[in-house]
Amino acid sequence: MQAQKEAPPDLQCKDKFLLQSVVVSPGVTTKDINPDMFSKQLGNRVEECKLRVSYVPPPQPPSPVREGSEEGSSPRASLSENGTVNQIPDYNSMSKAYVDSLENTPEVKALISKLSEEKNTAIQQNNKLKQEVELLRRQGNRSHGGIPFIYVIIVGLIGILLGYLLKRT
Repeated sequence: MQAQKEAPPDLQCKDKFLLQSVVVSPGVTTKDINPDMFSKQLGNRVEECKLRVSYVPPPQPPSPVREGSEEGSSPRASLSENGTVNQIPDYNSMSKAYVDSLENTPEVKALISKLSEEKNTAIQQNNKLKQEVELLRRQGNRSHGGIPFIYVIIVGLIGILLGYLLKRT
């Protein structure tokens, strides 16, 4: 096997690993294992499983503040070619013990409380802005701008009255 110089651009790979397992009698040591044990032609029962290679991006460093996706996250699973599900521990769950140990420090608790206060303040400001926008929309619907209709009617009546008076004389 040779390492690739660079990862494929679409992170797709057609490489596979062939895993073979054989039932052996009790008491067999690693020195007793030889290639003939994996030969089906000699009547040995050999189980085979093909595993596809898949590239994943490098894990992100753990955040000192627990994020919503990290809470109660389940381990990832991979699917082999024969349909067997293989459990792979998630990086976040492995680092969870490390993050949990950091949560007990006073600095982390202070940071968490400060960030929680900032979040609550931002939510309140957002709600106030939404209310102001709604109020402005309501006021905008009441007055369409321009000249009110009653003024147009009054000017029209004055015009008709002046026209009648001028034509009469």
